Amino acid sequence: MTVGELLSRGKTLLKNCGVENYANEARWIFESVFDCGREYVFLHSDGEANEAKSREYLEKINSRINGTPVQYIIGSWDFFGESFLVGNGVLIPRPETELLVDFALDYLADKSEPVVFDLCAGSGCIGLSIAAHMPNARVFLIEKYPEAFNYLSKNLSRLGCSNAKAVHGDISDGFAVFDLPKPELILSNPPYIESACLPKLQREVQREPATALDGGESGYDFYEIISQKWLPCCGGAAAVECGEGQADFIKSLFSHWFAETKTLVDFNGIERAVVGTERNKNVI
Repeated sequence: MTVGELLSRGKTLLKNCGVENYANEARWIFESVFDCGREYVFLHSDGEANEAKSREYLEKINSRINGTPVQYIIGSWDFFGESFLVGNGVLIPRPETELLVDFALDYLADKSEPVVFDLCAGSGCIGLSIAAHMPNARVFLIEKYPEAFNYLSKNLSRLGCSNAKAVHGDISDGFAVFDLPKPELILSNPPYIESACLPKLQREVQREPATALDGGESGYDFYEIISQKWLPCCGGAAAVECGEGQADFIKSLFSHWFAETKTLVDFNGIERAVVGTERNKNVI
C-alpha cells in the first residue's frame, strides 16, 4: 500500500464512522506514527508505506473509531503556541482556556517578580504558558492526581521552565497546608460540570478523567473551595474558567474578596471565565 493510499484509507474509515474532522485527524495520526510533517505525504504519496508503521497507523485509526480522543492517540496537543504531552488521566487543553493566559500576561505585565498559582493544574498548560512567557514570574502548579501530575512533571521538564514548580497536593486542603509564598495571581480551570451531566457528555469527553470534569452536584464545588481556602491569601487578582451559565454565581463569590469582577467571553460568545481584581480592602 502506498503512502497516499494508506492516508486515504484512514480518512475513509474515520468519515464512515462519523468523525466530523476526519481528514485532519487522519493526517495528524499519520504524522505522529510516521514522525513526519505534512509535506511528507506530498513528496512520498506514491511510495510504498512502511508495513509495520502502516499496521500501527490503522490500529490507531481503529482506536479513534472506538472513541479515543485524537489528542490521546497523538500524545500531545497545542496550547498557546506550545505543545503539551497528554494521555489517559489528564484533561486535554482547549483553546478557550487560553483566555486565562491572555488575562494573566496582561495583568502581570508591569509586575516585577509576581507569584502565580495554577490550581488543579492538570497538564500544566495554563501555568507553564505563563512561566514560558514571563521568566520573571514564579509559578506554582498544584495537582492532586498522580496520572495528571505525571504529565505536568513531563511538560515542566520538556519546556524547561526553571521559574515553575510542580506541587503534588489537594487544593481542598487549602493554602495554609502548603509551604508557598502568597500569590499575586491565582488561576484555575477547575472541574465544573454537574455530576448528573457527566453521562450526557460526548463519548470522547467521557474518556477524559472524571476527576477533571466533575464539579459536584451543583458544579460549583471547586469554586467554593477556591473562594473559601485560597482567595483569602491572594494579594492581587484571580481568574477561573467556568461553564455556560455559571458566571453570575462565581462573580458573587469573588465579589466578597475583590472590588471589581468581570467575565471573559470566548469565541462562541459564552461567558467562559470570571476575573476578580483589586483586593477588597474591607476584607481581612
